[in-house]
Amino acid sequence: MEKTSQIIYKSCISKKELIGILNLQKNNHFSAITREQSETEGFLTCIHNVDLLEKWNESTPHIIAIKDDTILGYLLAMTSEASEDMPILRSMFQMFHEVEYQGKSISSYNYVVVGQVCIAKEYRGQGLLYKLYQLYLECYKNKFDFAITEIAVRNKRSLEAHLNNGFQEIFQYRDSDGEEWRIVIWDWNKKIG
Repeated sequence: MEKTSQIIYKSCISKKELIGILNLQKNNHFSAITREQSETEGFLTCIHNVDLLEKWNESTPHIIAIKDDTILGYLLAMTSEASEDMPILRSMFQMFHEVEYQGKSISSYNYVVVGQVCIAKEYRGQGLLYKLYQLYLECYKNKFDFAITEIAVRNKRSLEAHLNNGFQEIFQYRDSDGEEWRIVIWDWNKKIG
């Protein structure tokens, strides 16, 4: 009888796992998929490198779904210290100084940024994102006020998935390149979703 391995949800702990994240990222970046795929399946905007992921992982481990040494999904975790690590993220962190949540600027809170989310195509719609976010909650609810991220409006699948997993939209803006973004928060002190 063949033993079937299970999907394991855990914090990222090795360089091998970080490389697995990058492989999944590369296959789902907007430059690697067709326009039709990006419209129906969603897409990733940023490309990272192993050193950057490792740096972020040291203080706030990424959350992964893994099976047979293959990364099936991940949630990247970043703190405000990451604001200068990637030029493409600067406008998001700048918005956190300008946008208010419950009467205070976002930057005055202790928050964790969901740096990027990806589920392997063949595992989408099977609850992996929900399970990854439950572990994210378990790991970070006592360290941070909430999780926050921004999602391109044209990335409808990602936006819908986040709203279905407890996030709420708090702000919308257009960046200097004309891309429209929604800032969403998962406030762990509220009963959402």
